[in-house]
Amino acid sequence: MKNRLPMIFILLTVVLDSMGIGLIMPVMPDLIQSLEGGDLGQAALWGGVLATIFAVMQFLFGPTIGSISDRFGRRPVLLIALVVMSFDYVLMAVAGTIWLLVLGRIIGGITAATQSTASAYIADISAPEEKAANFGLIGAAFGVGFVIGPLLGGLLAEYGTRAPFWAAAVLAGMNAIFGYFALPETVTDRIRRPFLWRRANPLGAFKSINKLPGLGRLMIISFVYSIAFFVYPSIWAYFGKLQFGWGPGMIGLSLGAFGIGIAIAQGLLMRPILKRIGERNAVMLGLGIDVVAFISLGFVTNGWIALALTPLTALGSIAGPALQGIMSRTAADDQQGELQGALTSINAVAAILAPLIMTQLFFFFTHDDAPITLPGAPFLFSALFVLGAMAIFVPVRRNLPPKDQNDR
Repeated sequence: MKNRLPMIFILLTVVLDSMGIGLIMPVMPDLIQSLEGGDLGQAALWGGVLATIFAVMQFLFGPTIGSISDRFGRRPVLLIALVVMSFDYVLMAVAGTIWLLVLGRIIGGITAATQSTASAYIADISAPEEKAANFGLIGAAFGVGFVIGPLLGGLLAEYGTRAPFWAAAVLAGMNAIFGYFALPETVTDRIRRPFLWRRANPLGAFKSINKLPGLGRLMIISFVYSIAFFVYPSIWAYFGKLQFGWGPGMIGLSLGAFGIGIAIAQGLLMRPILKRIGERNAVMLGLGIDVVAFISLGFVTNGWIALALTPLTALGSIAGPALQGIMSRTAADDQQGELQGALTSINAVAAILAPLIMTQLFFFFTHDDAPITLPGAPFLFSALFVLGAMAIFVPVRRNLPPKDQNDR
């Protein structure tokens, strides 16, 4: 059990990171409107700004924190981030202006950049052939957080729009205490790497990682795929409220169902899928499923049909950890923090662009003077992006060394 405690802590940390997103999503439309007034479309625009600020911080600090963990260790980085995260949620709980929410998202984005450190910890303790499956556990933990977060956020919303933030602060603080006693250090002198500013910034990290064979195009695929996937946190709350008449509770339940699906797909199905078809084929399967799911959501008008599509949309998420496993096997042991930091920055750039693109599309196709009313337009845009990722991956796939005979 002692050997399992570090893995439990890492997965709990990822759960809290995703909870922090899902927990506040059901209350954000009402909270922003209570602070700024205006209609739902205007609230969605502010929501896009806040999400973009959060992502900018992840972009700027992902490689820095990853490189710091390569030098000073994973343990101090993770524990300090959890403590700061707890105080950040307290700040957002008492925020009386939109600008305090902005400050909260700045701090929150920096602390969330430690997801790269959590992934690097998993890479440290995983054999090469186990990395994709263990990254699937991280994806499953993210899914569990998406279950707990929206459900808890929807329930706590009955007690006010600030209640979810207080709950998140308590949970982050409790996990920091648990990690203090449960988490050993994995960075030894064998893999410890000096901290260099030229490699600890996004551009430097990209330049260094891009020197490894094949990683440049794989990171482009990860970037394109991330933009498409971010359609869910960007517009789901607004899409559900307008298209299906859902309130915070139902939005929370729908996101919770999606999270359960991700947890099952990445936590339970990932290993047998990889064993059966290999990492490269799993990437193609996941991307193909996503195309079908996004096109379906683009035109759905019935909330129950949208819920029925949940297993399909969740199964497409296997593409992410399969792609991450391929990249981690390519990088050296002393580059895992740097690689995961670079991936965090790539995802952050996608998270910067996606909310702006998706909320603008949602606004354009839903406002009073819209040329055509189509709330699902962002999902159709995401389908085109996933098709682009597939087109890039097909030639890259042929040049990747297979993991085993099933990966050919």
